[in-house]
Amino acid sequence: MDATANTQPITDTRRIGPFKPKRLLVALILLALAIAPGVLGELTRGLMADAYVQVSAFVAATLLLFYGAERVFRFNIGEALKNAKGFQVPLAALLGATPGCGGAVVVVAAYSSGNVGFGAVVATLTATMGDAAFLLIATRPDAAIVVLPLSLAIGVASGWIVDAFSKEDLVPDTSAQCELAPLIGQTRLRDYAFLAAAAPGLVIGVTQLTGADVFEIYGPLVPIVGLVGTAIGLFVWAASSVTAMTNQHDSPLTRMAEETAFISVWVIGAYLAYDYIVEFGGLDLEAMFSTVAPLLPLMGVLIGLVPGCGPQVLVTTMYINGLIPFAALMGNAISNDGDALFPAIALNPKAAIWATLYSTIPAMLAAYGFYFFAPGFMN
Repeated sequence: MDATANTQPITDTRRIGPFKPKRLLVALILLALAIAPGVLGELTRGLMADAYVQVSAFVAATLLLFYGAERVFRFNIGEALKNAKGFQVPLAALLGATPGCGGAVVVVAAYSSGNVGFGAVVATLTATMGDAAFLLIATRPDAAIVVLPLSLAIGVASGWIVDAFSKEDLVPDTSAQCELAPLIGQTRLRDYAFLAAAAPGLVIGVTQLTGADVFEIYGPLVPIVGLVGTAIGLFVWAASSVTAMTNQHDSPLTRMAEETAFISVWVIGAYLAYDYIVEFGGLDLEAMFSTVAPLLPLMGVLIGLVPGCGPQVLVTTMYINGLIPFAALMGNAISNDGDALFPAIALNPKAAIWATLYSTIPAMLAAYGFYFFAPGFMN
């Protein structure tokens, strides 16, 4: 990775005040839905609060811990992977299995600079569940305990098999550079505001994981924290030029706020999409999907081939709401590459395509293995 690339502060003239026009429009639509009268507004506000305390607060805590440790210890992961030798593939898979896309992106960048082999790329892309992992951990920790370790094990095995048998000419072009996101620079007031909302949100979210009634314990603080945090996140996202991943030279607090805000928009969209269809669409989604049950694992795997975390968050939401079986979730978790596929395509399209195809094989095996031999597992 070229540490000097694109490290000037952001300057973007295509703005309405501090905001990106398209993002501002989306944010305003979401806010309009939240203040709408009647059932629509009530449902939207409840879902936004749930999305924040169940997912966004956990994302913020994880990213702040990851980026804070990286800054404090000044640890160069690429060099560590290069020197790991026989442990390179397991370490790459472990980075991929870390919730979010940061670890997998690090491995892809290390591959572009010649620090890791192609097997490590396959391992990390197979093991990663991307941002959907945060949603699964927060809402179905029992399923996450199965999905994440199993994805890690399959990622390690896939990486070793690829290194042993692959004959493709996939040596990285070390002249390629992993371009950094625009540098934001100084930590901003909005970043501190985001942290101020995320801290109590995390407390509420952890309390909810214990099975306690958070509304009985915290009362009106639950929707207040959730909605204030959501509003701050929408502001951060609408005013940002960052797409998914931030510049490594920005402060951990800025990186946490930017990336959590980006993820939160997708999570809110997934929450709203499902409940709106159920509440206003009049569709019995469970009955509809049950008619094509044998195809659901295949659908989960194929959706995983789509770059980015948005479609994968939606698949996880469908599993949480009982629309698809665990087999489909497992296939999607293994086949999806999250946001890490974007830099992989930019740096080495051939390697990215082959890595994605390789991950599809174990995804299909795992998906239909659970479907036929453990049909009721984790459903």
